[in-house]
Amino acid sequence: MPKGYWIANITVTDPQSYADYQALAPEAFARFGARFLARGGRRIALEGRETPQRSVLIEFPSYEQALDCYHSEEYQRAKAARCHAAEVDIVIMEGI
Repeated sequence: MPKGYWIANITVTDPQSYADYQALAPEAFARFGARFLARGGRRIALEGRETPQRSVLIEFPSYEQALDCYHSEEYQRAKAARCHAAEVDIVIMEGI
């Protein structure tokens, strides 16, 4: 079964409120077997839009678990805390 991945690009606009998201989100990630492959660190945009403040790559045991995590009550609580704290693009994709 192919793994699932979250690819997120984040620009934090309110660090204090974003910290609330960071305190809540790990519960959902743990429940759905997430494994962080990349978070922050060096990066450069070679094409397209400018480089966001943060890029994150998260691996899940399956595409379905990646989707289920996003739609879970736990993650939706974290997302609500992040609502006005960051500009976020998230893509969920199936691995090969």
